Amino acid sequence: MGVLKKVLIGVGAVVGLGALGLGGFVFVTARAFDASMDKVYDQKPLDQIKASKDEAAIARGKHIAEAVAGCTSKDCHGKDLAGGNPLSMGPLGTLTGPNLTGGGVGAAYTDGELARIVRFGIKKSGKSAVFMPAQDFNWMNDEDLAALVSYLRSVPNVDKPNGPLKLGLLAKILDRQGALPIDVARKIDGKVELAGKPEATAAYGKFLAKSCMGCHGEGFSGGKIPGAPGDLPVPLNLTPHESGLKGWTQEDFNKLLEKGDRKNGKKLHEFMPIENYGLMDATEKTALFAYLMSLPPKPFGGR
Repeated sequence: MGVLKKVLIGVGAVVGLGALGLGGFVFVTARAFDASMDKVYDQKPLDQIKASKDEAAIARGKHIAEAVAGCTSKDCHGKDLAGGNPLSMGPLGTLTGPNLTGGGVGAAYTDGELARIVRFGIKKSGKSAVFMPAQDFNWMNDEDLAALVSYLRSVPNVDKPNGPLKLGLLAKILDRQGALPIDVARKIDGKVELAGKPEATAAYGKFLAKSCMGCHGEGFSGGKIPGAPGDLPVPLNLTPHESGLKGWTQEDFNKLLEKGDRKNGKKLHEFMPIENYGLMDATEKTALFAYLMSLPPKPFGGR
């Protein structure tokens, strides 16, 4: 019994030290995240970007907001841009896209400040935006960025308060580990590669595909999103692997985006915002498919 007691005491000490180590790691990581979110960046507003009342520019901006950036998704800022549905992400927290109209945060931002948050993920305060996937669409050139700002200025004002935005410890840890981009400005770090004019090429499709990375992974092979609750659908493989898009045609891909119909006849989960991506024009769909088919085939789940 004496030996057993000593062994149990020893095991208890190891477990206790492990718990203290884990607790210390969590504390230090959370503090580092909070300090990073408090950082004020010296990137100035992009005052060269001006909103226009030109109908063609507004129409282009509307297309970008709906089909390319996905701003109008129900889980982002909503069809009227007055705020999306709260996303309950379990231990990650609850996220809600804010009201971008003149009845919300849009009223407080200049054109240059709106352009800055899109391109660099930096808010009016100079601090980082939270979870806004600016890294997915900040590649648009100045002309398209001005078009997007023009559209944002053209939508009707909606008097609606912003929904909840609460981050759990797990979200902070995953952000610092590079698995989840919560601290947007830190993720972008001022490094932006701008696209040229839209073309039906894999080179342009590479930029469009950035919006797929958040769910399907930087390798586009899908798999469970780190830290996501169990009831969240698992993103599929977008590489030309047999577990992904091998054997697919452009027609198959267009049908997926427009109707949510997979090649095997199954429907996509509603989590996939086809109401937005289905609005891509022919050039964008061709470019995106060309890029995905140019990727090296990867087995499902590697993200």
